[in-house]
Amino acid sequence: MSDGNSCRVARRRFLNFVGAAFFLSVTPSRASNARPTLLAVRVWPADEYTRVTLELDADVRFSHFTLEAPDRLVIDIEGIAFNAVLKGLADKVAANDPYIRLLRAGQHKPDIVRLVMELKTRVKPQVFTLKPVGDYGYRLVLDVYPEIPVDPLLALLQEQRDKHYPPGEEIHLDDAPPEENPARPAKNSTANAATSKPASALKHRITITLDPGHGGEDPGAIGRRGNREKTVTLAIARRLKTKLERDSNVRVALTRDGDFFVPLGTRIQKARRVQSDLFVSIHADAWIKPEARGSSVFVLSEKGASSSAARWLAQKENNADLVGGVNINVKDPFLARTLLDLSQTATKNDSLRLAKLVLGELGGVNRLHRESVEQAGFAVLKAPDIPSILVETAFISNPEEERKLTDEKYQDQLAEALARGILRYLTQNSPTARSPVA
Repeated sequence: MSDGNSCRVARRRFLNFVGAAFFLSVTPSRASNARPTLLAVRVWPADEYTRVTLELDADVRFSHFTLEAPDRLVIDIEGIAFNAVLKGLADKVAANDPYIRLLRAGQHKPDIVRLVMELKTRVKPQVFTLKPVGDYGYRLVLDVYPEIPVDPLLALLQEQRDKHYPPGEEIHLDDAPPEENPARPAKNSTANAATSKPASALKHRITITLDPGHGGEDPGAIGRRGNREKTVTLAIARRLKTKLERDSNVRVALTRDGDFFVPLGTRIQKARRVQSDLFVSIHADAWIKPEARGSSVFVLSEKGASSSAARWLAQKENNADLVGGVNINVKDPFLARTLLDLSQTATKNDSLRLAKLVLGELGGVNRLHRESVEQAGFAVLKAPDIPSILVETAFISNPEEERKLTDEKYQDQLAEALARGILRYLTQNSPTARSPVA
């Protein structure tokens, strides 16, 4: 080797050494004797289940068990440092939490912190950990499910009956709704022209599932002003539900009606359990460049996305389970059957017809990101027997559209456009009754 080459090799080795030393000096590291620290506690109460998330700066070992009289869930966490966050646990639980009465912690042993969750009813808990993802560190998740799970179909039927039966009147879940009972004349619809046309055209009650994207631990996209996709989608879905149900022949279920996380597969499962005729997932788009704007409507593609942007968006939305946090140890055979490849040609065609009509109506409220329906492999659209679409109402990453998305008047305009598109589809494609209950 020449002297010149030897100098170059020596110089390169020196620079590599200096670079490595610099990297080690600036990379934060945990001292070998430091205890894991609890950084935050978040509680997400809902009728279906309550989630408690403990976020830490390192992985932890834990064990848990339940006690009776009174009912309690006990979690022992090894090696964790007892700090102010743990002392303030009791303040995290709301008085109206359906399942948790109180949450407290104490130093059970020198190397074990014990969390005690006092319960209001018998539960089936799931306790699991999640690896760091996105802005989150390590998470220990406590999911508290009721011993008897909430049945989405019975809940939907009960909601409909509560709307029509006078307070105090005895209700039977096998009763026919007022508009289906000859002894009870149907109430006149108060919908405007856009939402009243389908009533005479439909031969049975149509069930539509609206899916407000994200929720709970998963905020979705976040705009520059700090507005979160999960909040916008729920607001629009609630408005859309009200507009659709002005037609007495339509009833609407929400995959979530609060700020809690619903796994992607469970969203499909809910739609099928209420015997839905249509499934509409509502989102607020985001892109790496703030100039991107406009509304889009997507259907499922089995053969690849219609554009690179559509592929990127589908991948981002499909990662919701990683951010929201799913217990992968729970296997649901019903859910496994649900996540089939979309194979029915009729379902594909119906999805596309619905998407085109909705896209056309959105074009009257907002500029369209693309003039045609897009396709991508969204996991939430994989119900094999329910026409399904995903609506990106606007780009929350665009400062102007973010401002509009948080405006109640604009949310109402978006909901009205979505209602017109959906109800136009129903007048042109009256679904066949799926079962006597539908």
